[in-house]
Amino acid sequence: MNLENDKFDILLVDDHAVVRAGYKAYLSLSERIRTVYEAERGEIACQLYNQYQPNVVIMDLSMPGIGGFECIRRLMLRDQNCKILVFSIYNDLIYVTRAIKAGARGYITKNSVPETLIAAVSQVASGGTYIDPVLAQQLAVNVATNTDVTDPLQPLSPREFDVFCLLARGMTTRDAAEKLCLSYKTVCNHTTSVKEKLGIKTLAELSLLAARQGIIDSPNIDRLTE
Repeated sequence: MNLENDKFDILLVDDHAVVRAGYKAYLSLSERIRTVYEAERGEIACQLYNQYQPNVVIMDLSMPGIGGFECIRRLMLRDQNCKILVFSIYNDLIYVTRAIKAGARGYITKNSVPETLIAAVSQVASGGTYIDPVLAQQLAVNVATNTDVTDPLQPLSPREFDVFCLLARGMTTRDAAEKLCLSYKTVCNHTTSVKEKLGIKTLAELSLLAARQGIIDSPNIDRLTE
């Protein structure tokens, strides 16, 4: 994918139409961006990527269907040179590390100033990487202090990780199923698999583990049953 006159095409992946419209309008103001394609979920993003071969994919993580992490995995399987910039509400390091390990070239949060988005897109399109400065500093500290060397959630598949996070944040299985546009039975199966892989039996244990990983501020110990 060659950049014609330093211009490039973007695929914006987010399930909220209003959010996409706002960021598309802002991105279109940049002289370096030629076209902004839109996708509301990961499945559509994979189809559009094959069709248009955009230079950068701006990817949300929390979406119905296959979700952001699985979409990253599928795009990277199709094209190892796919340049993905994660643009998420989550500022927990575990999201950053999982996204980068999955193949993303950059990670910024939706709390960033608008100029950061353009800077990150330009950097990733040019073959570089871009991580939100605050998150990058936290990652550097972790590496320097040799913390978080092992990831206890590594065994989880992308969708299992999504289910884990939603349950840890207080959602019931039915809430999670509705959020992810999956059947109740499918989420129940994912929940069982999560517990088996992590060696936990209760939602209280799940919440405690999520708290230790920085996914939630404090465990939801009062929610033991649905």
